[in-house]
Amino acid sequence: MSEASDKFSTAVSDYFDMAVQAAEHTGKIWENFLTQPTSAEDPAACVLTDFSEALKELGEAMMAQPGKIMEDQIELLKKQQELYQNTVLRFMGKADLEPVICPDPSDKRFKSAEWSENPVFDYLKQLYLLQGSTLLKMVDDTEGLSDNSRRKVEYLLRQFVNALSPSNFAGLNPDVINKTLETGGLNLAHGIEQLTEDLETSVQGSLNVAMTDTSAFQVGRNLATTPGKVIYQNDLMQLIQYEPSTPTVFRRPLLVIPPFINKFYIMDLRENNSMIKWLVDQGHTVFVVSWVNPGASLRNKGFEDYMLEGPLEALKAIEAITGEKEVNAIGYCLGGTLLSATLAYMKKKRDNRIKAATFLATLIDFSQPGEIGVFINETTIAALEKQMDILGYYDGRQMAFSFNTLRENDLFWSFFVNNYLKGERPAAFDLLYWNTDSTNLPARMHSYYLRNMYLKNLLKEKNALELNGVKIDLSAIKVPAYFLSASQDHIALWQATYKGAQILGGKNRFVLGGSGHIAGVINPPSADKYNYWTNDSLPESSEEWFQDAESHRGSWWPDWEAWIAEQGGTEQVAPRIPGEGPLAALEEAPGSYVKQRITEVVRA
Repeated sequence: MSEASDKFSTAVSDYFDMAVQAAEHTGKIWENFLTQPTSAEDPAACVLTDFSEALKELGEAMMAQPGKIMEDQIELLKKQQELYQNTVLRFMGKADLEPVICPDPSDKRFKSAEWSENPVFDYLKQLYLLQGSTLLKMVDDTEGLSDNSRRKVEYLLRQFVNALSPSNFAGLNPDVINKTLETGGLNLAHGIEQLTEDLETSVQGSLNVAMTDTSAFQVGRNLATTPGKVIYQNDLMQLIQYEPSTPTVFRRPLLVIPPFINKFYIMDLRENNSMIKWLVDQGHTVFVVSWVNPGASLRNKGFEDYMLEGPLEALKAIEAITGEKEVNAIGYCLGGTLLSATLAYMKKKRDNRIKAATFLATLIDFSQPGEIGVFINETTIAALEKQMDILGYYDGRQMAFSFNTLRENDLFWSFFVNNYLKGERPAAFDLLYWNTDSTNLPARMHSYYLRNMYLKNLLKEKNALELNGVKIDLSAIKVPAYFLSASQDHIALWQATYKGAQILGGKNRFVLGGSGHIAGVINPPSADKYNYWTNDSLPESSEEWFQDAESHRGSWWPDWEAWIAEQGGTEQVAPRIPGEGPLAALEEAPGSYVKQRITEVVRA
């Protein structure tokens, strides 16, 4: 009896120790939140004000059609009564009852067997799904709501509904309850520790949840390992030339322009899924722009500076190294947007060095910005500009949080439950490491980009934008172009990127890949995953294009390789070794710019 009593006393003592630690960490968390200054000019506050206007419009529209709302409410009451009766019958031993509502097959929140086998948890799950789906259906059924307000309300209510999932609460999630019983509450103590750590490294006004074990990766050690050298750099970029891997190479070099809202190594994660390595192995002399992670000192760098110091400086360096005036270019996402503007600028300057252009998941016409459009309005941008004027840059962690809320269950709540409720460390995953390796944007550049592209959609308009004293016209571009989009891309909707293929005035090819913004692009042939669609014609609408498109299994990369070969410059020459030409190597790839993490930049 004494031994059992001692064990019980020890367990109680351990429990109280953890409770004290939890209280201390919780106090720090609340202190963090309560001491954060807020004002009406905060971008977050302006976003909420904008959403309030949309909710007001929703309320007025609902009041105009109370009958439909009443129908939805009555239907909900009927199903709730049916659920209650089923649950009572289950407690009485009846087991073969069909559920009133089931989660979507892709919903991972309720995959644990206890959510279905235990009547209490099954009731909580179904009641939540019924109420959440009814709330969203009421919005969908409401007529007279503007498209802009409807998108905002749907986004906001989706955040609300998913935040209230019983899976997000320690006392309602069977997995968390079991974990708590197994560890004596140690999981919750560990979770609070992780929450405190994440809050300390998060940007003000958001919570950047750790998605991966960052200690498992190091850029240049097990990420971005394709051999090469930095052969040129300026304030905004380092230019990497990669080591050849073939006996001969194509005469025409290839310049890759990644987005500057992310780091380039999404194209060079591991050897087996590296697009850069694959391009090198096909015989291309590959040059890649690695953008700087800017701090306050670069606040005045604008969009035109990214053009002048990015692709245009890269072209000069490539010509100095290879002696070639003709280059093929690839632009990914915002890198593609920059490439389109650069081509229009070069056209006006009668500069024809780029002979073929490839646009990967690239918006040129911003009339369909996707879900990120809920944050784009004059009020929010003006507040953001005031914030950037103070900092000198737009904090990349803020952008990462916003993008994560577009896929909140997968990119936020799943990690919230794993890290903070179960107290587990996230697994090592290279893609998520890259996803959390954010970059800042200079204040001047980001303001220009938001206003002129997203808000006013001027890039597609003839002579509406001026870069370095030159008014640009994308329709004047005659360079043949290859457009690759992804069918499930929620950042650059493929129907929107399709419009870009019709704006440029050359002979253009549009290809649609499977999956999303990353997996749809980074899809090596060796993986034999997904599929892609092709159509040699380019009808006016994306729907017409897809109706007559042909589906092909696997990666789109070989299709691009066949297309780029048709554009010329495929004569074979001796391999170009980085650093052996007129530009000496500055350092080994992937260079130092890409290794600078955002916390280091912010502290500097």
